[in-house]
Amino acid sequence: MAEYVDEHRRTQPPLAGDEAATLLGFLDYQRATLAWKCSGLGSEGFSTKVGASQITLGGLVKHMALVEDWWFRQWLNDEGWRPPYDAVDWESDPDWEWRTAADDSPEELLAQWQEAIERSRQLVADALQEGGMGRTARKVEEGWGSPSLRWIVCHMIEEYARHNGHADLIRESVDGETGE
Repeated sequence: MAEYVDEHRRTQPPLAGDEAATLLGFLDYQRATLAWKCSGLGSEGFSTKVGASQITLGGLVKHMALVEDWWFRQWLNDEGWRPPYDAVDWESDPDWEWRTAADDSPEELLAQWQEAIERSRQLVADALQEGGMGRTARKVEEGWGSPSLRWIVCHMIEEYARHNGHADLIRESVDGETGE
């Protein structure tokens, strides 16, 4: 069956794919949902807040770029931080990405996020070749262990789904656009 792309350019996950294709299809669908919620907006839209929350679309995009690198670079491959994250003092500024997103243009934020996604896709492809969805992360946390690629992908689906709920509310407050 041919893949189905909806009116928001989101490719639907396969209905009868194997484990990797299904999980990665859902992850890409969630990524595409965030891209849709950010599409066509300028700096004002990227800086809009809803209610008492300090979350913005710009902050969400920068946070998800960080989270992509955190799980797929740091955990899966036990690689260190890369720029710009390597210069951050995370102890004194744990909300750096949320706080600094307003300093970046929407184009810069989206490019940073897309670059992180492309790195993640390559790291996942490499890990699938090395051991499939059961391949464990190279980073080991004392008292916790190492999650499998399967766990990391499921966690990333959850992370995107949660933040896409925030993106829905923010986008609706910007211009009234609604949708799943």
